[in-house]
Parts: sequence; C-alpha cells; structure tokens
Amino acid sequence: MSFARDISVIAGSGAVGEVLREMCDLTNMGFAAVARVTERRWIACHVLDKIEFGLEPGGELEIKTTICDEIRESGQPIFIDCVADAPMWRLHPVPILYGFQSYVSVPLFRADRSFFGTLCAIDPAPHVVDTAEIRAAVDRLAARVVAEIDTELA
Repeated sequence: MSFARDISVIAGSGAVGEVLREMCDLTNMGFAAVARVTERRWIACHVLDKIEFGLEPGGELEIKTTICDEIRESGQPIFIDCVADAPMWRLHPVPILYGFQSYVSVPLFRADRSFFGTLCAIDPAPHVVDTAEIRAAVDRLAARVVAEIDTELA
C-alpha cells in the first residue's frame, strides 16, 4: 500500500479540491477532507480547513479516534445535524475529543469495490445536513472523488 502516492496524487488534484469546496458550501461546514482509511490508519489526503482544525495532507489521526473507522467497518454513510441532540452520538468519544457538532462522512469504494477511505466534513456548530437533498448531493460528490481516484491511481 503506497500511502505516499495516494496522498501526493489526491492532494494535487484540482478536481478533489473543488469537491471539498462544494462539500463545505453544501453543508455549511468549515472542514472537509478525503481520507485514506484502513484498519490501522486514517490519513488526510486532501483537506479544506476553514476552522483551523489543524490537519494538512499527510496528517494522521489515530484510527480508533475517528468515526471513519466505523464507516470502514459498516460501509454506511453517517450524517449528524447536531451531536448534542443525537442520542447515539452525544456521548460518543469522537465528537467530544474533536469538539464537533455536525458531521458528514461517506465511504469511498473504488470501481473494484475495494474500500479506499472517506469523504468527510465536520464543524463545531450544528448544521442541517441529514436531508435527502444533501445526502444525494454528497453521494454525487463522493462519486466524483472515486472517479478521480480510479483514474489517477490506476
């Protein structure tokens, strides 16, 4: 597994940068990223950070301190409008650790159905993100990222 190549290619992609801008605009969130996620690692490949979260491409979080690990295991997206109002999430250690209230993360499956990672967004303020329209738009953004990954990392 060449994480360095994944990071270099994706961090340098204008198309992925545009997806991250659209993700932040769509969700009103201040941080969005494409992360390479494995059983052992969470590595930022491309980042848009308007909230000074502090991650840059190549930055790594301990995998067990991420919700993306749960997405890797389940293969299902997660949309949270407000952590404080969500019984399943309000006491979850990850939002407490990073101080976010709204969260979106969707799995990125390559054309061969292998799991690459996630397209995710966070913000310290709550935002309405769990709507059919936003879910559909985020799915389209994720498909654009996967197309770029499959083209550039083939």
